[in-house]
Amino acid sequence: MSNGQIIFVVLIFATVFLLVQGLVVPVFGDSAETAKRLKKRLAAISGESNEDSYSSLLRKRYLRQLKPPERFLEEMPAMESLATTIEQAGYTILAYRLVLLSLCLCATVGYLSWAAFRMPLVTVIAAVFAVFLPVLKIRRARAQRLAKFEEQLPDAIDVMKRALKAGHPFNGTLKLVADDMDDPVAHEFELTFNEISYGNDVRRALLGLLSRVPSVTVMALVTSILVQKETGGNLAEVLEQIAKVVRGRFRFHRMVKTLTAEGRMSAWVLATVPIILFATIWMTTPEYLPILVEDPRGQNLVIYGAISGVIGIAWIRRIIRIEV
Repeated sequence: MSNGQIIFVVLIFATVFLLVQGLVVPVFGDSAETAKRLKKRLAAISGESNEDSYSSLLRKRYLRQLKPPERFLEEMPAMESLATTIEQAGYTILAYRLVLLSLCLCATVGYLSWAAFRMPLVTVIAAVFAVFLPVLKIRRARAQRLAKFEEQLPDAIDVMKRALKAGHPFNGTLKLVADDMDDPVAHEFELTFNEISYGNDVRRALLGLLSRVPSVTVMALVTSILVQKETGGNLAEVLEQIAKVVRGRFRFHRMVKTLTAEGRMSAWVLATVPIILFATIWMTTPEYLPILVEDPRGQNLVIYGAISGVIGIAWIRRIIRIEV
């Protein structure tokens, strides 16, 4: 069996495995329905049109600071969404630079794959994987950062509650959270505090926090504060109740994660067993593999097996994914 044929099979399963881990296996996260609900809620509590929304104003201000060529590239379709994802991941790279990095990586990997193996399918698979690798890295960093923020949020709310009871003003509680907590909560609350200190109103500053950290928990916090600002009442008591709700949500989150551990492990097994089995056969009885990778029928079976694996893992994900 040639090295190119071996790489052909390995790349198919490795690509499927990595894409599955990046896009399919996670049980929790922001689904499309949750994202739509957050956008609708953000528009409702802001009381503004999409063209004049807080995030749009920030986007226009950000674009004005760029050089004309950079501004042109940043205004291309889908760049705003990518820039938002990059910001939520905690990175500072410009969106067009990430796209250029992906294209350069795609061209480099594609050229090296073709020079090494001279197999079109291997080259295409390697290039496609390379072009999506930076985006997958950003999305994974974003998910980890948002998860850490939500984990820190109950303690941040407790700091705000104690500060209010001690007589601090509302914006002072944000500063205390920024000083006492770790990132990413400290960074986001410091941005919110700075916006209020520089003359922005509380509503816009909190909507900015929600746009930077799109989660149901932050939406509940922002909505509660805005409603209290309009109707009056004891904000410390409101924050105390919000903290209890958030902690209860996380307890339920951990319970669901425990109950779905078997399903997630099944997804891992389904993704890794083909690669392990191929490596085992290759090392023990390599004479069994030529018919699989050299015969067109065997190659079709490999492709169909990879597709079936993705479908199976997607079905497992659908069963075990529960929004908390």
